[in-house]
Amino acid sequence: MARYTGPLCRLCRREGEKLFLKGTRCYTEKCAVERRKYPPGQHGQNRGKLSDYGLQLREKQKVRRVYWIMEDQFRNYFEKASRLKGITGEVLLQLLERRLDNAVYRMGFALNRRESRQLVRHGHFTVNGRKVDIPSYLLKDGDTVAVAEKSRELQAITESLAIAEQRGFPEWVEVDPKGLSGKFVRVPSRDEIQLPVQEQLIVELYSK
Repeated sequence: MARYTGPLCRLCRREGEKLFLKGTRCYTEKCAVERRKYPPGQHGQNRGKLSDYGLQLREKQKVRRVYWIMEDQFRNYFEKASRLKGITGEVLLQLLERRLDNAVYRMGFALNRRESRQLVRHGHFTVNGRKVDIPSYLLKDGDTVAVAEKSRELQAITESLAIAEQRGFPEWVEVDPKGLSGKFVRVPSRDEIQLPVQEQLIVELYSK
């Protein structure tokens, strides 16, 4: 998925709902899902009912596309979640929410996760004062994410933060817009992760 270079709106149409892969465009009437509410391709409007396996596969693909990660990496997250205490599906989503690139997006420093991944890769953020350029870095409760000194004038970051301020931030992060920093307060509960996915279907898929 990280190497996908095709149209992002095509991915949303394939899943039949908005995955917010293009940032602000997804909130406008230009959103492809709003204009064409059927899967892409020649037979998009004539697809039949999905099998149980098909439903499970679509849920997995949906989560992969939302968090912008590849299959092997996603399976590793699932295996780790299955070893931890709690409901496997919920723990899986919580692990994904702890990723640094996701936190950068949740804190409003990027318009979408694809952009946040690139910003992290290029070394534009620090965690607890130390530069971290690994998008999959897992944050812990209380970790502070800040824009690096050399990157504080980046227009992409400041413009994205201004938009995010208007929409608001999740309850599990605290953001200081003036200081260009944010705090990962705690791991969110399942109810707080506003993701339209049935994670139990993913568990069933990998449990076969």
